[in-house]
Amino acid sequence: MTAPHLLSALDAAAAIRAGALTSEVLVESCLARIEVRDAAVSAWIHLDADAALAEARQRDREEPRSALHGVPAGIKDIIDTHDMPTGYGSPIYTPDNRPAWDAAPVALLREAGMVVLGKTVTTEFAMRHPGKTMNPANPAHTPGGSSQGSAAGVADNQVPVAIGTQTAGSVVRPASYCGAVGFKPTFGTVPRAGVKPISETLDTVGSMARTVADAGAFVQAMAGIPVGTVEARKARFSVCPSPAWGEVEPSSAHAMEAAREAAQAGAGALTLPPPCDEVLAAHDVIMPYEAARLLAWEYRTRRKEMSEAIRHVVETGLGINHARYLWALGIREAARAAFERVFGDVDALITPAAPGEAPEGLGWTGSPECNRIWTTLGVPCITLPGLTGETGLPVGVQLVGRSGGDADLLAAAAWLHPHLAG
Repeated sequence: MTAPHLLSALDAAAAIRAGALTSEVLVESCLARIEVRDAAVSAWIHLDADAALAEARQRDREEPRSALHGVPAGIKDIIDTHDMPTGYGSPIYTPDNRPAWDAAPVALLREAGMVVLGKTVTTEFAMRHPGKTMNPANPAHTPGGSSQGSAAGVADNQVPVAIGTQTAGSVVRPASYCGAVGFKPTFGTVPRAGVKPISETLDTVGSMARTVADAGAFVQAMAGIPVGTVEARKARFSVCPSPAWGEVEPSSAHAMEAAREAAQAGAGALTLPPPCDEVLAAHDVIMPYEAARLLAWEYRTRRKEMSEAIRHVVETGLGINHARYLWALGIREAARAAFERVFGDVDALITPAAPGEAPEGLGWTGSPECNRIWTTLGVPCITLPGLTGETGLPVGVQLVGRSGGDADLLAAAAWLHPHLAG
């Protein structure tokens, strides 16, 4: 029999509904896996085994609330939880910082009958300064960021699903580096109340999982949407190198070619319409401008406890004038309208998920250049794992859909993923 922690989230929940498994046994299996692997991966910043098991036993006494009832989840530590500390990856917030509430996505996943297993490691304020997590495929390499604990924990079979957030490339890139499915839905799909904000224009709550269906179901649970299934469906794919192609290494280029062949996409590449070529410049303005204002209290009162990297982001943002910020917002809106026209003859774009394999070393989480344009456009993106690079580390590919077309993107991804992995 498959060990419970190896089951997909939806399969585990189905087994719980059928009486072949309990939430308590599933949580016990995850905790046992964490005990074996924690020293090598360090995906968790806070675990309370007794509390997780008590919540699981409560779920076992209830009628199933959703298709994910009884399944444990990891919560990125920039997301508030009423029953455990939230540190935002910063020394400013001590282990005594315990919000009196659950963030909206946590409250909603609990309402769907899921179990909070613990808090996963995040980079400082979900930006550049890394946490303690290591890549489960090779601990000498970064797991990416900022959702590093969520990506590593899911990829290492420590938890079926975990929350990630993305302001630049913080779901898609670490999923690629660690070998997980990372799904960033359309901007605004999952409510952000109680999620530490960095950019009101860009921040997006997403999911880490091991299957496309799990990634989509988990986002639905966090959005308060009835949890449904993903029906795999062949789509019209087109390769799109994106403006980041100059940073792409051979491993990602080879992954793109493998995906193109598996998707039966044409040999040509799609060129994005203007003003999409100015979106990266707009992101360079929007993210630091808004971060500087959303971290105003921390910078004003506790800046010495901020890393140099975070202080640099804030000070860059404080140096951007308001007219330049309004220009960037205008570029974003114009590019979003132009991007919609791409989907007349295509359903999903194949584009790099990251420049290549995870870089060696833990001091840098890797470049988000392959992701920033899609985050700024607010469109749904998903990382598909299953390929490896020249040194044997995971390399994913990214699929991109139209704004609001999350269900279509998930259906296309569910069709392509087994072909890609094969």
